[in-house]
Amino acid sequence: MDARRAGLTDIVGAAGVVDKPEMRNTFSLEHHLAAPLSPCFAVRPKNVNEVQQIVRWANETGTPLIPVSSGAPHFRGDTIPSVPEAVIVDLSSMKRILKIDRRNRLVLIEPGVIYGPLQQALREEGLRLISPLLPRKNKSVLAGLLEREPVMSPRYQWNLLEPLRSLEIVWGNGDVFFSGSGTFRGEEQADWDEGRVPLQGPGPGQLDYYKLVSAAQGSMGIVTWASVKCEVLPHAHKLFFVPSDRLEALIDFTYKLLKLRFGDELFIVNRTYLSYILPSSPTEIDVQREALPAWTVVVGISGGHMLADERIEAREEDIRDIAQQFGLKMVPALGSIAGSTLSDIIQQPSAQPYWKLRYKGGSQEIFFLTTLDKTPAFIDIVQATAQQEQYPAQDIGVYLQLVHQGVGCHCEFILPFDPHNPDDVKKTQALFYEASHALFRQGAYFSRPYGIWADMVYNADPKTTHVTQQMKDIFDPNRVMNPGKLCF
Repeated sequence: MDARRAGLTDIVGAAGVVDKPEMRNTFSLEHHLAAPLSPCFAVRPKNVNEVQQIVRWANETGTPLIPVSSGAPHFRGDTIPSVPEAVIVDLSSMKRILKIDRRNRLVLIEPGVIYGPLQQALREEGLRLISPLLPRKNKSVLAGLLEREPVMSPRYQWNLLEPLRSLEIVWGNGDVFFSGSGTFRGEEQADWDEGRVPLQGPGPGQLDYYKLVSAAQGSMGIVTWASVKCEVLPHAHKLFFVPSDRLEALIDFTYKLLKLRFGDELFIVNRTYLSYILPSSPTEIDVQREALPAWTVVVGISGGHMLADERIEAREEDIRDIAQQFGLKMVPALGSIAGSTLSDIIQQPSAQPYWKLRYKGGSQEIFFLTTLDKTPAFIDIVQATAQQEQYPAQDIGVYLQLVHQGVGCHCEFILPFDPHNPDDVKKTQALFYEASHALFRQGAYFSRPYGIWADMVYNADPKTTHVTQQMKDIFDPNRVMNPGKLCF
């Protein structure tokens, strides 16, 4: 232990090596119901050179590394060591916004950059980042993009990694690599003036290297900067609701909006999920839930700098007419909840406490990809399993986020529980396990396989598993990057 600490101290300095009980709890005592191991300590590099030295040191000493860039709480087990004596590579100190380019609508960021400061910096340049729904206040933007967190605006998403573009990667073997057009890092203005811009995601050549680190849970390498595509900040914005007592009644309507590329934000939530994202106490959540419709399509409309109000008015009329065609009604408010109020909430990170923990103090997630028309059958499976495991079905929040221009749908279930109530924990654990397997058998695509989902996914496809392990041998031959995750 002392020799390893000395080796890391030589790289990052004494202040960059942290070994405190509270630090160990930060990366091990999570809300995801697992029985965790603790890391031996954390190391905090300040730049790519130090990251590269740490990875090379890990290869020399055989030390497992777990890259982490977001703050606590962690939910999915990817930051929990699967093997003893692991070292956390805490990237939160690398939090520079390297460049914002209005002309190319591009921003260069390090892994420690979080949503609040980035959105503020972009607003000052007339830009915005299409973001997930209510990320944690200390959630790394880059981590969210690499893990393919669904964004609220499917019309801007041309593939599942959008808006991520070029990357700087330190592979598990210690080599530094630039994906896409990332070799033109472009921190100097002269590079941009001459058109050397890291705008391309795929490549170089015919291989999309940035996909190798996507949803890899840090098991291939460490990304130390990225270029991210932005959108122009709208001059005006409105949010509307289309409620219904039945999810099936909203599906064709939503497909119609997708076909016409209507809706800057477009997603569906049940009453429970909507009550959770509103800043309320647990008692207020129960009251609000009963007053809300069973299902709601949330649709945002925005206008640019030219004729913004006229554009919003015309689009609002179009969507209202489409809703009427399907026997639905578009409204500006749900009772006391105005569209403008929800718009203000979802355009920024979650208030504290984090919204998924607000109701009972703990929360388990089940999420996967499917198509929107198949979601009612998956919801029935979870509801039936909840009844079987005596979990209160009314507490299950459902979020349906269209992705990739509506080609797919992120289907998410939130299962709140009281972490101090053993019976509550046991029921939630049973529901998570049984529902996950039942959903997988029904065709749910766990494209981001955390925890038990990894065995389900990789055991079902031995050929893909074999190829994935061969890729691991190329880029991380000594298996130092987050061993034990995925199929490694």
